[in-house]
Order: sequence, then structure tokens, then C-alpha cells
Amino acid sequence: MAALAASLVVDPIVAAAQTSGVAAVVNRTPITTADVARRVAFLRLQRQKADSNTAREQLIDETLKRQEIARVKMSVSTDDVDASFARFAASNKMTPDQMGKILDQAGVTSQHFKNFIAVQMSWPRLLNARYGGGGSRMSSQELVTRMMESKEKPVTTEYFLKQIIFVVPPAKRNAIINKRKSEAEASRSKFPGCDQAKDFAATMMDVSVRDLGRVMTPNLPDDWKPLIEKASPNGTTATKITERGVEFLAICNQRQVSDDVAAEAVFRAEDLGKSEKSGTNPNDKKYLDELRSKAQIDRR
Repeated sequence: MAALAASLVVDPIVAAAQTSGVAAVVNRTPITTADVARRVAFLRLQRQKADSNTAREQLIDETLKRQEIARVKMSVSTDDVDASFARFAASNKMTPDQMGKILDQAGVTSQHFKNFIAVQMSWPRLLNARYGGGGSRMSSQELVTRMMESKEKPVTTEYFLKQIIFVVPPAKRNAIINKRKSEAEASRSKFPGCDQAKDFAATMMDVSVRDLGRVMTPNLPDDWKPLIEKASPNGTTATKITERGVEFLAICNQRQVSDDVAAEAVFRAEDLGKSEKSGTNPNDKKYLDELRSKAQIDRR
């Protein structure tokens, strides 16, 4: 979003939303006229086309994405969203509280903006998990053609990972998240290695282990990639607060590979990088179109 305008005027549609009706229903989830009014105000702050129809369609898409994010349990944490909100405020030379007051004055509200941030941060995770950082699998001929064009087979790092989760129930999150973070941090120095990971977890309360298997560098989740690349071989990453609790990853093994699977991962990552640079991601539309085709959408 561009820098906030110095002078903000609340649009009449925002004021009219004091008595909120229903603008649309997406899979039994209502989008209210107040939601639409906030999005109109938000679009105006971004100096984009700001009318009710545009705002409603954006919110329908976001609702579909939010429902899918919840279904596969890949939402970023509240802490991640708050940190992003704070960074945005700082980039506009404001504190989070000052930013909140500006958003309220504009008719957007902090919560509406944070809901937007949460989807913007979580959705790429789904795209990466669904498509592995690229589109559909390349045919053998496409792969051979790309290798001939590059004149050599790409090399990338292959990781075998396990995920160690110090579970925090949502109802207890505020009360115990810091305690669980301390426990997770302390456990890293005692981690016995991947072969004993489950036995190790069994010695602690509410700790689970997930085998993530083989993951190549181009397919690493964006939020974990820097932590994985900084970790020592056969070591662990730093901890990270997520929607599940506090987590870290164990590097069970890593090696340089240059087989056909690695080549495809690299080529697909290159293609995705080009599409993102141009401002488009074909997988975004592909996934969203699939969700739309299965959804019940009632526009009012």
C-alpha cells in the first residue's frame, strides 16, 4: 500500500454502513455492507478504483482464500500479522497505535487491515504447498528442452526435515506462549537427532513431531527458508511462533543434487520468479478459480 495520504475524508458509504446488512454470502460466511464500506475506504487509501462492486469482489476472493487457509491449517500467526502491521506503521513513520487511529479515521479499522495482511501472508504458503513453487509438472520433453537451453543440469540443495511442535492450545495462547517458547529454545541444544526425535518428544508435555520428508531449496516455505539455510547440517533451526504453537525444524540430512527432480524444481522456481516479477502468478488465479467453481456465492 502506498504511503498514507495526509488528509483523509470518510466516504459517505462508510458512514452509511452504521446499520450493516449483508452484501454477499460465501459458503455460508456473510460479507456485510460494513465490510464492503471498509474495503472501499481501504482501496481509496491505496489510490485504487474504489466502488462497492470492486470491494465486494475483493472480499469474496479473500473469503474463499481465508476459508481454504483455515481448512488446511496454514495461517500465519497473530504475532506475524502484528509484526507486519508494526513494520508498515514504521515505514509510514508512525507507531502501531497512531496507524490504528488513522485507519479508524479513514473508515478502514485496524482489524480490517490486519485481516487483509493475514491473507496476504498466508496465501503464498498454500500456493507453495500446492504447486511446490511452480506450476503443474513438466513433461519429459519440456524438461529435456530446458536442460538443453541451459546447457547443464541445475544443482540444488535437498533437505530431509522433521518439524518439532510445542503445541499451544488457542485458549491458552496468551498465557503460556512465552513459556512454551523458552521450553522450545532450551530443547534445541538437547535435540538428539532425527532418529530419536519421537522418543525425545515423548519426554516432554504436548510436543509432536512431523516428518516433512524431502524438500529442495526452491520448494522451501518462504517463512522457513532463511532459518533452514542458516542452520548447521544435522542441526536445528531457530524457533518460530506459529498458529500451532512454537516450532523448530530439524535438518536430518542435506546434500547437493542434480537429478531430474532437482532440475524441474529449479526451472519451476525460475518460472515463478519471472511471473512474480511481472506482477502475475498463474497459480494464484488457477487455485482461486478452483475454489470459486466449488463455492456457493450469493451476491445480494
